[in-house]
Amino acid sequence: MARRKTVTRATAAQASQSAARARIAPDVTGTHSDTHAVQRQRLPSIDALRGLAIVAMVAYHFAFDLRMLGVTHTDFEHATFWLAARATIVTSFVTLVGISLALAGDAQVPLARHLQRLARIAACALLVTIASYAIFPNTFIYFGVLHCIAVASLAAWPLRNQPAIAAVAGVAIVAAGLTINDALFDSRALSWIGFMTHKPATEDYVPLFPWSGVVLLGITAGHFLARANRRADASRPVSSRAPPPRWLGFLGRHSLAVYMIHQPVLIGALAAVLWLGGWLH
Repeated sequence: MARRKTVTRATAAQASQSAARARIAPDVTGTHSDTHAVQRQRLPSIDALRGLAIVAMVAYHFAFDLRMLGVTHTDFEHATFWLAARATIVTSFVTLVGISLALAGDAQVPLARHLQRLARIAACALLVTIASYAIFPNTFIYFGVLHCIAVASLAAWPLRNQPAIAAVAGVAIVAAGLTINDALFDSRALSWIGFMTHKPATEDYVPLFPWSGVVLLGITAGHFLARANRRADASRPVSSRAPPPRWLGFLGRHSLAVYMIHQPVLIGALAAVLWLGGWLH
């Protein structure tokens, strides 16, 4: 009888651990073929943080579009505030990529599903390149945030379950990207790696060095978050926690779609308002 109770407790503990992992894993498929499974694989706080990053990005691009349409003369290239704002937004997105990789590894998400997601991101990155070339042929986006996320996510996948190694490699890559400069990497053919002596002429530039290191540091942060979430699951029921705002979660769950459509919507709406007001000819 005692042995049967011990086995029952062990089985219950394993089931509890599996359930905790299912709740914290992100949706890396990008599909909705199994709605209940997708909901179990999301962490609401991560969706909300990603939603906040989306809001900040839209606000930044709103200000950028006002300058592009001639309404303002904001110096995005040199003003400390706008440089810091861009760096913060990019850091948020890239760190969340690493956290999502860690949670996917914790939930044992298969490589095939990860590759499906990366294929969609890569396709969107290509669309960004094509669209930006049509609008800014001299400064089109050839390696922006989506390009970096696609490549860094693929490269970081083997370290998704190695938080210590990811931390060391992440610090090394960030340090190298911030300190090493060589004119060899100033050409468009190599500048996507990093190490350039000056920022290339492009509307968005997120090189692998140092930004892939931020992805790796996100993996380490994701593992700490996963353990903290499991401890919280064991100490109090999920229903007792205050959920983040639903609209932030919605933006976070559909961040790629929002990223792709927000600029056409912003530019079109601003241009329409300016045209109706007689400020745009």
